Formats: sequence, structure tokens, C-alpha cells
Amino acid sequence: MVRHMFRLETEVDKTRRDLLRSRLLESNTATSPVLRALRGTPDERERPLHVWVLTEGGEMAGGLVGHTWASWLHVTYLWVDERCRGAGLGGRLLAEAERIAAAERGCAAVRLETWDFQAPDFYRGKGYEVVCVIPDYPPGLTEYTLVKRLAPGGQR
Repeated sequence: MVRHMFRLETEVDKTRRDLLRSRLLESNTATSPVLRALRGTPDERERPLHVWVLTEGGEMAGGLVGHTWASWLHVTYLWVDERCRGAGLGGRLLAEAERIAAAERGCAAVRLETWDFQAPDFYRGKGYEVVCVIPDYPPGLTEYTLVKRLAPGGQR
């Protein structure tokens, strides 16, 4: 029997992080036929998707930042300036991102995360379904993951 000695390190190391990511990608691709089929296609890489709402003076009134990958839109951030809330800007940002994702990038679904004090009811009202609830993440808050299926070609 061969014995190996190992040591654990906890330092932040970007080179090792990148190597780990690369090796995990290789392993996942070798194991999953779905991920293997994505190789060499436009869906293989994340593509940024940003939508902005600007005031007449050019100031940011709100925005949505996300990315598309493997026929999904992932909304990372959606924010509307407090002074501009109630004018439907959040819904317009979301609808435009969904339209671009479906019509221009062939996405079939959207996913996002939000906390209980943010906007779970807003997203439910836009057709999103809660698929995961994580209570006490972080302590005292609840995180929701929501998804929505998109109409083919971005049709409403």
C-alpha cells in the first residue's frame, strides 16, 4: 500500500483557482453528455446581457445585469433608483432582458435569486416560480431562487 502525505492550505491563490476551474470543467465535460454537447457551440460560454434605464439627463435610473448560458438567462442584478420606483421600470428592464434572451439568443428560461426583503412578489407577478427557498441565508434573511420559462422567439 502506497501512503501519501498531504497538507491543507487556506490561502487565496488565483493561479490554483484557475487550474481548479479548468480541471473541473474538463471533468464535468468528460462525464456529462449535455455539457460535452455544448463544447464548441455559442452556448458554451457565458455572454453578458445588460439593460439600462437612463433619465433624460443621462443618469442611471435602473439597470439589469446578467448573462446567458446554455439557453438560460441568469439575472444577477436588477435595481431601480428609489426616486424612480413605481413607474414600471423594473418590469420593463426584465421584459427587455427576457426578450433579448429569447429572441436573439435562443434562451428558453430565466433564473434569478432574491432575498425576502427585496422582490420575490415582484418576480412572482411577472410569471416567475419559486424553486428553492433557503431560510437564514444569511442569518435573519431568506433567499429565493426563481425561474421562468420563456416563449419561443421572445413572443409575448
